[in-house]
Amino acid sequence: MLRLGKIILNVPFFQSPLSGYSDYAMRTISRRLGCPLTFAGVMLAKSAANPKVLKKKLFLPGEDEHPVGAQILGSEPAEMVKAAVALEAIGYDIIDLNFACPAPKVLRRGRGGALLAKPDTAIEMMKAVRGAVKCPVMVKLRIGRDESDESKEDFWTILQAADDEGIDAVTVHGRVVINSYRGKADWNIVSQVKQKFSSLTVIGSGDLLSAQSALDALRDSKIDGITIARGAIGNPWIFSELKAHFDGCGYEPPTIKEQKELILHHFELVCRLYPDKKAVRYFRKFLPGYCKYHSKRKEALLFLMEARTSEQFISKIEQLYN
Repeated sequence: MLRLGKIILNVPFFQSPLSGYSDYAMRTISRRLGCPLTFAGVMLAKSAANPKVLKKKLFLPGEDEHPVGAQILGSEPAEMVKAAVALEAIGYDIIDLNFACPAPKVLRRGRGGALLAKPDTAIEMMKAVRGAVKCPVMVKLRIGRDESDESKEDFWTILQAADDEGIDAVTVHGRVVINSYRGKADWNIVSQVKQKFSSLTVIGSGDLLSAQSALDALRDSKIDGITIARGAIGNPWIFSELKAHFDGCGYEPPTIKEQKELILHHFELVCRLYPDKKAVRYFRKFLPGYCKYHSKRKEALLFLMEARTSEQFISKIEQLYN
C-alpha cells in the first residue's frame, strides 16, 4: 500500500500530472486500466485562483474519478495558497506543489524548478499551503537546480522542511533542473532521500517508461512508491501490468481487439472535451505510444496521422484494428 496522508492506495504507484496530456480523458483511461490515483495537468496557481477559470470544464474533476490530485505552479506563496484552497473546494483530493518543472518559460517566471534556488520561498509555500487546506499536500522537486554544492544543499534544506512541516509525501525526480530530460535519472539520490527521512513518504520519478523499469526502480531504491509520467502516454497498459504484478496475477499484452476498443474509448472521451478537428489534432500525440503495440507500428502511425476529422480517424482505426 501507499499512504498519502489520509489517502491510502492499494498499490504503490500512480499517474503523474502531465501538462497537455492528463485531462479527464486520459485520467479515465488510466483508472480503467488499474491506476488508483491520477492527477490533472499542471495548473498555474494564477489561473487556478481565478473563479472564472475554475468554472471551465477542463479544470473540473469528474464526479467518478476520486481520488484525483491537482498540481500547481507559482512564484508567490499567497497565490499558491489561494489556488490550493480553490482547488480543494471544487473537489480535488490532493494538492501537489511543483518545484520541479524545467521548462524555460516556467523558470523565467520564478516557478517550478526555479524555486529550488529559492529555498526560503519554497519553504514558505509549503508552510502556507499545508496550513490552509485539509487535504493531503505533496511536493514534487528535482535533486537540485544544477550540480553545484550550493544547489545540493538547498535541495536537502527543502526536504528537511517538508519533513518538519508534515508534508504528506514528496516526489523526487532524479535529475537536476538544467538537465531537463537529458541523461539518466539518478535513483541513488532518490534512495538517499528515503534513507535520511525514513518517516517521510518518498515517491520516485524519472525514466519509468515500462512496467519493468518501474518495478526495478522501486525494488532497488527501497522508497515508498513510484509515479508514472511519460511512460503512460499512449500506454495505459503500463498500469495493468503493474497492477497484475502487485496482485500476483499473470499479465498478457493487449490483443488487437483490446487495443482497438481502448483507443476508440479514449478518442471518444477526447471528442467530448474538444471540437472535432481539435480533438483529432490533440489525440495525435498519443498515437506513437498506442501504435507501439501494433504489429505494423510505423505504417499504422503514418496511416492514422492522415486523419483530419473524427469520422476519418474512426474509419482508419476500424481498418487497422480489424
